[in-house]
Amino acid sequence: MWNYAFQVPEQKKIRYFVHTDCKNEADDQYTLTHILMIDKLDVRGIIAGHFDRANQGRYPEHQTAQASLDEVHLILDLMGIDHYPEFKGAETGIPDQDTPIVTDAARFIVEEAMREDPRPLFIGMQGAITELACAILMEPRICERMTCIWIGGGDYPEGGQEFNLMNDVHAANVVFASSMPLWQVPMSVYKQFAVSLAELQVRVRPYGKIGRYLFDQMVALNDRLAAVPQWPHGETWCLGDEGVICALLEDRERRGGYTKISAPRIGADMRYLPGDKNRRIRVYHTMDVRLDLEDFYAKLQLNFTDKAGNSSPVAQRQYVSFWPEQSRSGIRPNLRPEEWPCRAATVCLLLART
Repeated sequence: MWNYAFQVPEQKKIRYFVHTDCKNEADDQYTLTHILMIDKLDVRGIIAGHFDRANQGRYPEHQTAQASLDEVHLILDLMGIDHYPEFKGAETGIPDQDTPIVTDAARFIVEEAMREDPRPLFIGMQGAITELACAILMEPRICERMTCIWIGGGDYPEGGQEFNLMNDVHAANVVFASSMPLWQVPMSVYKQFAVSLAELQVRVRPYGKIGRYLFDQMVALNDRLAAVPQWPHGETWCLGDEGVICALLEDRERRGGYTKISAPRIGADMRYLPGDKNRRIRVYHTMDVRLDLEDFYAKLQLNFTDKAGNSSPVAQRQYVSFWPEQSRSGIRPNLRPEEWPCRAATVCLLLART
């Protein structure tokens, strides 16, 4: 369905699960859009994840996964796509390291992992790692049949507070202690995917309804948080979730960007502790940001320029409400507009976006 003058051979395609806390802030939407334009990825399903511990009253209690699912639906509509299975994940983290939350999302991970298919299977975790931990607890055999790429965790060797980890430390420990191949993209690495709003205005906004929405919703959030000193930074952003894509786009023989270490355990304070020395994980320390972002910009332009070769006209800026008055599911944000800047200060500290 995409406008490419090349094809990816079937035997080189990868089965892929998307997992996204898509309404947490403004970057997941970019990565979801990018993933769906990559022919190498055979997307088997899209899972909307929670950001429950960082909700801070933005949505009704235990409704953040639903908010993410509503945003997934919106992105698909704007791209003109309607053929991917979509699932809502758990609305909270798991209660301990032994008890899964059984959802259709976790069942689907198990079902796809256990299905016979010679192609490799990856899951890109762009938020809390809850659903994967639940699937492992439900069926440990999936660990030998798929690989996890996780955007999350503090920097080595100490670790410490980090947003995606904070939302489910128990789940992270389940995955780290399992035998599943794990590629971790910690905070200092996903921070490498820095962009400016001017860059996005030129490279993203002109291209289709989706390009305009991606840019305008980010600017709307940036404006709404104007009174908050910590984050965002005014005219730059971090598209950190792009790490799940970059790990798969990079040349397989390019091995200088990561090291393999003994998987740690993670304490309640999110610091790394000694773990199983026999269990090794891949930890990135640099990624090919140019390759990734230029691939996104090129594919957006190729696929959302009209047949006459024109990009969508750049009209007067129209703001997109970051938390709309009413979502498709009927969820209403809890906060009145005048309450947001005060609450946002707390959310920004939790995001660790400094």
